[in-house]
Amino acid sequence: MATTESTQALEQVPNLCAGEWVAVASTRISKVFNPSTGQAIAQVALSSTEEVNKVVAAAADALADWSETPIVERARVMFRLRQIMDDRFNEIAALVTREHGKTLAESRAEVQRAVEMVEFACGIPSMSVGDTMPNIARDVDAETNRHPLGVCVGITPYNFPSMVPMWMIPVALTCGNTFVLKPSEKTPLSANLIGEMLLEAGLPPGVFGIVHGDKESVDTLLAHEDVKAISFVGSTPIAKYIYETGTKNGKRVQAAGGAKNHLIIMPDADLDLSVKALTASAFGCGGQRCMAGSIAVAIGSIGDPLVDGLNEHAGGLRVGPSEGNEDVDMGPLIRQDHVDRVAGFMDVASSEGANIALDGRRDFTGDGFLIGPSVVDQVKTPMKIAQEEIFGPVLSVIRADDLESAIKIGQECPYGNGASIFTRNGYAARQFKRHFNAGMIGINVGVPAPMPWFPFTGWNQSFFGDLHIQGTESVQFYTQQKMTLTRWFASPTDSHHDPVWKTERKDQQ
Repeated sequence: MATTESTQALEQVPNLCAGEWVAVASTRISKVFNPSTGQAIAQVALSSTEEVNKVVAAAADALADWSETPIVERARVMFRLRQIMDDRFNEIAALVTREHGKTLAESRAEVQRAVEMVEFACGIPSMSVGDTMPNIARDVDAETNRHPLGVCVGITPYNFPSMVPMWMIPVALTCGNTFVLKPSEKTPLSANLIGEMLLEAGLPPGVFGIVHGDKESVDTLLAHEDVKAISFVGSTPIAKYIYETGTKNGKRVQAAGGAKNHLIIMPDADLDLSVKALTASAFGCGGQRCMAGSIAVAIGSIGDPLVDGLNEHAGGLRVGPSEGNEDVDMGPLIRQDHVDRVAGFMDVASSEGANIALDGRRDFTGDGFLIGPSVVDQVKTPMKIAQEEIFGPVLSVIRADDLESAIKIGQECPYGNGASIFTRNGYAARQFKRHFNAGMIGINVGVPAPMPWFPFTGWNQSFFGDLHIQGTESVQFYTQQKMTLTRWFASPTDSHHDPVWKTERKDQQ
């Protein structure tokens, strides 16, 4: 969509380097749009390698002092940040809606999840206590403790511009690392607000930096010798690239990719509640989330009434511009080209023999990036719509005879983020929980995304790495463990032999 604003009139989005907001000199420009209006509201200059290096250098310079700051003092910064976020809660949510397009209710829920990650980080001192074993050998004591890694990097997507960075930043900082954030160039304003709040909370200059950019910036960070760890959330092809490139360069990497989440509806499920849960799962945030339900597997006789219920309920969702408007159930998508991509899946589905039961492709007033919810029935697993991540408001319905068949469908899926079952049958739920091929399972829960105290456990092509985001695994990811053996001599006549390697066993004849 064309914008009436001139390049000169648009807000310029700066980097954060050594505690200062620094204009980016690059002539490569990316515009930031308000999806509700289709108008450009800011522009981002995409950082050069030199500008990326400056932000990393500032983080490296700040590391020595920050890593030696007592952990309780680092946690107090998080306590202050939590209060600031609470005070500015509505401002943060409004900004998310403005640059992303999700409804204000969805933005508030996102900010609440971000606040909870900060609350989790406030408790990290209690999770950082080491283990000790006195007299593990004669006059030898053993202990373990955790140390920060160094400069850590977060590369985050557009779909949760407030929450996803907070999956990483509070934990990494409280563990004693410094951190550089490379947010999506589509939603940079929320990232800079995070930086503003961290400075307000008293974080020392350089401990947190922001670099705006594209693949050039990412590749610079992946190869930089001062970067010790990379956290990424995005599509599976990029997640795989980040993991392979980062580990090849000696980095610790956690890379969360895409998904194709299955929702299993048993014949005994409460139909009305299941329809409402599926609608919220598939069409919440416009389907632009890696935990969105994208395939409904209808078991047996539930198929026809389920599709009828989805058509009625999802068809009644109010779709429209979300900024300043709380009378909508679903807002716009991030860009017009993404709307076109989602619509393209519908065309392919029709050509492959699926039935478009509810078609969200319709004319909307205004210039926003709008498309309605769609339900596609009679989908078969080989179809493109069943194989690829759409990342939009499209729910595919696959018919299956029984739970065993549904579980087999999941086993054939290359992804493995989340899956849910809707049933009153405890045995069916148990079988599903034990055997479905996904890392996060819901039972009568539409979006089985964990709270901060539990790990975000994607499987298969949905995650690359060993330690997941969130929970105690995140503390392990951002630290390295050191083991120390201590021995003190009582007198100069003590044996010089290492008591750890001493043995009382004698050879047997």
